[in-house]
Amino acid sequence: MSFFRNHTLFAPVAIFVILILSGSLMWLTSGQESAIMDELAHIPAGYGYARFLDYRLNPEHPPLLKALSALPLLSLPLTFPTGSSHWTDDTNGQWDVGTLFFYGSGNNADQILEYVRIFPILLTLLTIVLVYVWARELFGNEWALLPAFLFGLSPTVLAHGHYVTTDIAATFGFLLATYAFVRFLNSPSRNRLIWAGIALGIAELAKFSVALLIPSFVLFAACYAIGETIRKKNSGNPGRLFRFFISRACLRIGQLILIFLIALAVIYVVYFIVTLNYPAEKQVEDTKAILASFSPAWAGNFVTQLAGLEITRPIAQYFLGIAMVLQRSSGGNTAYFLGHVSSGGWWYYFPVVFLLKEPIPSLILIFIALLTGLAVLFAKSPFGMKRMRRLGEYLGIHFGEFVMILTVLLYWLYSIRSPLNIGIRHLLPTLPFLYILATVGIQRLLRGDVKKRLWKIAGVVILASWYLGETVAAYPYFLSYFNEIGGGTAQGYRYVTDSNYDWGQDMKRLAAFVKEHNIQKIAVDYFGGGDPKYYLGDDTVEQWKSSKGDPRIDGIEWLAVSVNTLENAIAPTENGFTRNTKDSYEWLTSLRPPKEGMGQVPEPDYRVGTSIFVYHL
Repeated sequence: MSFFRNHTLFAPVAIFVILILSGSLMWLTSGQESAIMDELAHIPAGYGYARFLDYRLNPEHPPLLKALSALPLLSLPLTFPTGSSHWTDDTNGQWDVGTLFFYGSGNNADQILEYVRIFPILLTLLTIVLVYVWARELFGNEWALLPAFLFGLSPTVLAHGHYVTTDIAATFGFLLATYAFVRFLNSPSRNRLIWAGIALGIAELAKFSVALLIPSFVLFAACYAIGETIRKKNSGNPGRLFRFFISRACLRIGQLILIFLIALAVIYVVYFIVTLNYPAEKQVEDTKAILASFSPAWAGNFVTQLAGLEITRPIAQYFLGIAMVLQRSSGGNTAYFLGHVSSGGWWYYFPVVFLLKEPIPSLILIFIALLTGLAVLFAKSPFGMKRMRRLGEYLGIHFGEFVMILTVLLYWLYSIRSPLNIGIRHLLPTLPFLYILATVGIQRLLRGDVKKRLWKIAGVVILASWYLGETVAAYPYFLSYFNEIGGGTAQGYRYVTDSNYDWGQDMKRLAAFVKEHNIQKIAVDYFGGGDPKYYLGDDTVEQWKSSKGDPRIDGIEWLAVSVNTLENAIAPTENGFTRNTKDSYEWLTSLRPPKEGMGQVPEPDYRVGTSIFVYHL
């Protein structure tokens, strides 16, 4: 790296190139895609927060990304369905309001998407910069480029970085809050404490799963206090050492309480703003209806009571969102995975999906980091006081690295234990940490003989080039990207679908296909946030589903089906999940028997994008 040290502009130019390439790929991909499923709810909800300061829609997710993404829409002459009963009377009528806002109010749906996706893209680029900044503090300008490169050009990041969902916001918030807290622990000051609290508040406003940071911060502070105690020079006196640990622990507890209170104040202020015009009576009615079956009942009643008090209304809306997430997480979700459909989830879902969707070059780098990390951990004196002294030194010198390891372990453990299998996007907050840790492992590997180091550097360059090639080849189908283990982008749906492969992103491409083939009438069974009639025209589309049978009965010779719908309809069920035979597309599998093997569906005549299978019957 000596060549680069003599060229001070190399690192700034390189990070600028990464940002331009990442931003361009996201922007170009966004322009080709229709609204994905969650955007149909998130975007109108965000518009409701930004324009009307009303939080009646989508309380299951915090407001930050949705509201900020919707701000550019305030410059457009849009019509919002405030006169619809779905807005005035329904409890959380997010999907119906979303459909009306996008496709039933005379608005330009594609223009809405173009405007609202600006902020997520900018936030993704800011996250790349934050990855670089923290990595630079750990191992310098040049090496910091590697994790920034891996994150900025990750197919998963490019896929989800331009959507108005909470995933990239959670990634940014998780990274920002952890970085700010570690900086505070390493060098405490009043300003850093305040910034740690503000950063935690921002993170909690991004996604409710980020609440995992609260117990994590307690653990990090305890580990830091332990490290301080081990490094204490008078460690030979157990009584004095114990008193020192207690004093440091009490100090950290007090600091943590202040950080949590600052975070709570940030949350309160934001929720206060976005609930200003949410009618108090409706908030109470909505809260009561949503939490009617919440267990324990006293907790649901408590949140409802908070909603009825003017001063606690904002925090009640925040608690409502947490309660909704707890309800959904305990219930799981229906998903297709490795040849079966279940609503109970699989403990191995996330590790397997990560192995199938993360590019092989980065998997190799992460594996190398794991091996080198274990080698360092178990090298020399695995037991005894010498090991304790080495642990204390490690926590003092490499505390940031230690926090990243713990963060990944805790988040993955939480994800594995959850029955809510919602796709690799749920693991996005751990990617920055994994890529930084991978770089730490590569650095360790490059120590030693100069000649061997050159060969190792060549190997890293080859892996980075392979990684870049994978990303470029995946364009513009980043959402459906699978590595070679997962059969590649073309075959990934056979292993897992939903937001891993088919989230409704290809509706605009279906409209272009229908026009190109001059199709006069087509039956469409679509999963996503787009609207077939809006894009294809009322006279061209017949909304379809399995129970309606063969569309040729109605004189329709073309059928388009989302592959997520097909897998959920055809694949065997397990864990007690039952499916109505009318919903299993038996007439299609009789007409087009699938090939043998996991996840095989009737072979289509055409594929639109990656996710819509078209049959000419």
